[in-house]
Amino acid sequence: MKEQLYDIKRRATEELSKISTIQDLDAVRIRFLGKKGELTSVLRGMGALSPEERPVIGQLANEIRTFIEERIDEVKKELGEKELERKLRSEYIDVTMPGRRRYLGKKHPLTLVLDEIKEVFIGMGFEIAEGPEIELDYYNFEALNTPKNHPARDVQDTFYITDEILLRTQTSPVQVRVMENRRPPIRIICPGRVYRSDAVDATHSPIFHQVEGLVVDKGVTMGDLIGTLKVFARSLFGEKTEIRLRPHHFPFTEPSAEVDVSCWACGGSGCRVCKGEGWIEILGAGMVHPRVLEMCSIDPEVYSGFAFGLGVERTAMGRFNIDDMRLLYENDIRFLSQF
Repeated sequence: MKEQLYDIKRRATEELSKISTIQDLDAVRIRFLGKKGELTSVLRGMGALSPEERPVIGQLANEIRTFIEERIDEVKKELGEKELERKLRSEYIDVTMPGRRRYLGKKHPLTLVLDEIKEVFIGMGFEIAEGPEIELDYYNFEALNTPKNHPARDVQDTFYITDEILLRTQTSPVQVRVMENRRPPIRIICPGRVYRSDAVDATHSPIFHQVEGLVVDKGVTMGDLIGTLKVFARSLFGEKTEIRLRPHHFPFTEPSAEVDVSCWACGGSGCRVCKGEGWIEILGAGMVHPRVLEMCSIDPEVYSGFAFGLGVERTAMGRFNIDDMRLLYENDIRFLSQF
């Protein structure tokens, strides 16, 4: 049995000297030291030895096992060092080579314009207010003095979820919610997504963005509205920009007006962008209807206010001379990389 043990030691030493991979090392370990390995098989025959021989053979077997285990650890360490050296050679980095250019993302043109609009109005003392995009009919229409038979409430123009719940068609409901919960003075803008049942074309989309503004205080006049809109237009389109108001009708303002700015391309002389008119419509505005103030428990005999709303897409198209709204939603990197 001693001869068998010494033979196992000799053969294990020879095998370990030839090892070149971790897989081969595991195979040798299992063959000599595993549960069904050669050393275990020899030890199973110790039952036939005399009581005097068993301690001697047991001690020798343990010494040989320890020797093989230590040799396996040494070989494993050597293989690890060789593998690390190989990786360092193969993964050598030439620090003199030029690096790969990383393309950084940029803000979307709608975000750029929205940030500019926010900055202008925050500079004038406005706060930003937000509200839900899934809105109640009451806030979207009724509280804004829009009668039941108004065309804007038709299912052909509005996305209804139920008879009383819909996707908001404007950000004006945010104004109502603010007036219900705060007392004047109020000076807010309400940016956000809105939804209308429009066919997609170069100037229409069922999803678009609006920024609506509201000021309510004692003594607010139409002159305050005009002054605010002039500051906004000149901040966004240039110091020489002029505005004009044309009479219009909105249920929630009285009087109401559509607001044009002098063409940013020709300065008002007439060109392709403004279709020869010299003016471009950008928003609607007016004095808050007394009925709207009353429904929000604000006394119209004491307080007055003005409101306005503008489309971010149309403003972005004018700001960057874009002629098709669909470009803003197609996520074409060739288009977006220009901004």
